Amino acid sequence: MGGYPVRNTPLPVSLPIWQELLVGVEILYLKISPLYWGYGVPEGDGSAVVVVPAFLGSDRYLTELCSWLRRIGYRPYSSGIRVNAECPNLLIRRHVADAIKKAYRDTGRRKVHLIGHSLGGLIARAAAAQVPKYVASVITLGAPLGGLSVHSAIEQMARSVRKEILERNGPDVLPTCYTPACTCSFVESLALSDLGPVRQTAVYTKTDGILDWRVSRTGDPAIDVEVSTTHLGLVFSPLAYEAIANRLFAARVPERKARRGKPTRRAA
Repeated sequence: MGGYPVRNTPLPVSLPIWQELLVGVEILYLKISPLYWGYGVPEGDGSAVVVVPAFLGSDRYLTELCSWLRRIGYRPYSSGIRVNAECPNLLIRRHVADAIKKAYRDTGRRKVHLIGHSLGGLIARAAAAQVPKYVASVITLGAPLGGLSVHSAIEQMARSVRKEILERNGPDVLPTCYTPACTCSFVESLALSDLGPVRQTAVYTKTDGILDWRVSRTGDPAIDVEVSTTHLGLVFSPLAYEAIANRLFAARVPERKARRGKPTRRAA
């Protein structure tokens, strides 16, 4: 997983992709971590969190993250994306925007949090820019915010996906779809650095084997959060989960001050 719409001038880079095999160890470590069971993290306030999968990923691999969010007191919602191998603009229109609005209605018109992994982070951020009145915060996990700089194998897969998108959608997408030269709402939304009241978080890892970690940061220390994990581990590592819990808490409504730092004690 990982990836980003291909550039006109691709920049594949040499990355230690073999390190991504360590994600299995990270999953095991997660299961034995007290944090996994809700200890040591701020308790959720029942607000909704919509999660968006990475390139070639589906909502299914985010099940662990969703279960944990529910366990600590949030209401997770899937994006509705079966496979993230489609024009991002169409994915927002057909799935993500609807998921956000449903979550907003279901929780009594309370603003929604968005979490997106890799390309899913870009989709989440673009959606937040397009429907900011529904969104409280957006957290990107290893998202290529600064442009494409990925392992060559991922870049080649992205090119194949782009070809399929153009063949499948024809006039429903622009000829420059899945490139930074595209002028659709998705790309234009990503150009916005200021999302107004929507709180932003960019989680990145310097041991990323898929994406050059430098493009996963914004350069703003108030937004960027470093964790030590693999790219895939950003949705399985207890270190990433801790960062997510703290940033969700920080983005809560003002009444959080009356209940600051109350840890959960729930079992699965």
